[in-house]
Amino acid sequence: MLITDANIVLENEVIFGTIEFENGIIKSIEQGKSYTPSAQSVGNAYIIPGLIELHTDNLDKFFMPRPGVDWPGFSAMQSHDALMIASGITTVFDAISIGDERDGGHRLTNLTKMLDAINYANEHNLTRAMHLIHLRCELPSEHTLPLFEFLSEKEDISLVSLMDHSPGQRQYTSLAKYREYFQGKYHMTNEEMALYEMRSKEKADQYSAINRLKISQSCKDLGIVLASHDDATIAHVDESRDVGCTIAEFPTTFEAALHSKELGLSALMGAPNVIRGGSHSGNLSASHLASKGALDILSSDYYPQSLLQAAFEVYLDNANSYDLPSAINLVTANPAKALNLYDRGQIAVGKRADLVIFDVHSHNIDHSKHAFIKEVFTHGIKVF
Repeated sequence: MLITDANIVLENEVIFGTIEFENGIIKSIEQGKSYTPSAQSVGNAYIIPGLIELHTDNLDKFFMPRPGVDWPGFSAMQSHDALMIASGITTVFDAISIGDERDGGHRLTNLTKMLDAINYANEHNLTRAMHLIHLRCELPSEHTLPLFEFLSEKEDISLVSLMDHSPGQRQYTSLAKYREYFQGKYHMTNEEMALYEMRSKEKADQYSAINRLKISQSCKDLGIVLASHDDATIAHVDESRDVGCTIAEFPTTFEAALHSKELGLSALMGAPNVIRGGSHSGNLSASHLASKGALDILSSDYYPQSLLQAAFEVYLDNANSYDLPSAINLVTANPAKALNLYDRGQIAVGKRADLVIFDVHSHNIDHSKHAFIKEVFTHGIKVF
C-alpha cells in the first residue's frame, strides 16, 4: 500500500512524501508525491507512528460502567479496544491493579475476569490494538505479594509498577488532598475516613518495604521492566533506582523528576496533566517539566483521547524546545524504547506499519488547535 501527499513525522524530522508498506512492514519512505494510480493521497495530513500507551486503567471503566454493574468481560474488552484505536493507540499496556482493596484489587475473581478477557481476545485475534499487561502493585497490602507471585507464574507480564498510595506518601504527601480524593471517590464520612487513614498507615508500615524488595527482585529475575510511581523526594528516586526501576511514573515534584533523569530513569507524566494545565492532585505540572526538557513519556492515564492531543500541545507550547518529532516521540519512540519494543514506535524501513493519520483542526469552542485523527493502521491493516 502507498500513502502519499503526507507530512511524515520521522524520529528527528518531518518530510513531505510517500510511505509504502507491505505485509504489515514499512517497505520504503520517499520524499515527494507518488503518482502511482493506487497511491492514497491524504491531502497534506500528518502521518505518525501508532501511539504506545504504558499506563491506562481505562479497561476498569468498561468492566464496571456504574457502581454495582458487572459488565460481561468480552464486551468490556471490545469497547475498551475500540476506544484505544479511535484514540490512535495501537499498543496498550492495560493496567491491572493488585492490592488496591477498596477497588477489589485483592480479589482474584476480579483480576481473573480482566486478564481472561485480555488473553482470550489476544489468542483469537479479536483486538485491533496490541494489548500487553501492566501489573500495578499496591505495596501496603498483605495480598499484594501472594497475588504477584501467582500472576507472574501464570501471566505474560510486560511491565510492573510499584505504588504506595498510603496517606503522607508520594502522591498524597498532602493529607488534605488525600482526604479530598478518597472521601470524594468512596463517599466516606469523616469518621470512616479517619479509620481508613489509620489502617492504611499501619499497613504501609508493615508491608510496603518488604513487598517493594521482593517484587523488584522477582522482576529482575524474570526480566520484567519496572517502574516507580509518584516519587516525591530524592530519597524516593534513589530507592527506585536501587531496586531496578527504569521508568519514573508521575513523579510528583520537580526535584524528583530531575533526579530521575539524572539517574537514567525515563520520566513519564500524564497527558491529562498537560491538557488541564496541571495535576488534579496538585502535584508537578507536566508542562513545567517539558519546559526544562526533562519530559520523556506521556501516558493517557484515565483519558485515552488525551494522548495525541497532549503531545501536540507540548509541540505548540513556546515555553519549551520540543519540535514536532520530539513531541511525538513522547508517545511513540520513547515508550517503545523504554519497553524494549524495537519493532515499532518509529516510521522507518523494517518497522511495523502501525500508523496514525491526523489533521489539525482549529475551532472556536475553546479557541485551540486539535489533532483530529482520520485513520489508524495496525500492522498495515486499516482499523479506523
